[in-house]
Amino acid sequence: MPAASRVAKIVMVLGLSAFAFLVTFNNLTDYGSNFAFVSHVLAMDDTFPGNALMWRAITDPIFWHIGYWAIIAGEGITAALFAVGGIAMLRRVNGTAGEFGRAKRMVHFGAAMGFLVWFVGFMVIGGEWFAMWQSSTWNGQAPAFRFYITILAVVIYVGQADPD
Repeated sequence: MPAASRVAKIVMVLGLSAFAFLVTFNNLTDYGSNFAFVSHVLAMDDTFPGNALMWRAITDPIFWHIGYWAIIAGEGITAALFAVGGIAMLRRVNGTAGEFGRAKRMVHFGAAMGFLVWFVGFMVIGGEWFAMWQSSTWNGQAPAFRFYITILAVVIYVGQADPD
């Protein structure tokens, strides 16, 4: 019987994959809802009046679509990497600590991609560059924080040593 910690790690990683997959799926099947979000953030049309950062605004819809597709691609890649990592871990659940540890490789790549999407994309680029924090309507920083903190917590747990 596999160690409970290994089973928990696999469940958590596959849960992250399911989450990122559903986010990707929702963005594809209800494109307009979050496209509106992206377009308002990039256009900076809900930031403080007289904002000195407005020179950063992107008002061309072509670039809104490119940005949104980059987000969707990053979310999909995150889902795939976590799925591959979780399945690899499942296949080695009864292996040695070294075998199980090597199976975690893609989990780290998935965490890095998820961090790029939700921290770099939403906090750094959206939140600070496009001053998303100034918007009471189009501010996705709190949800993004929950996503990348969950990813970081899981990858820290997954990275812990496993018993043989």
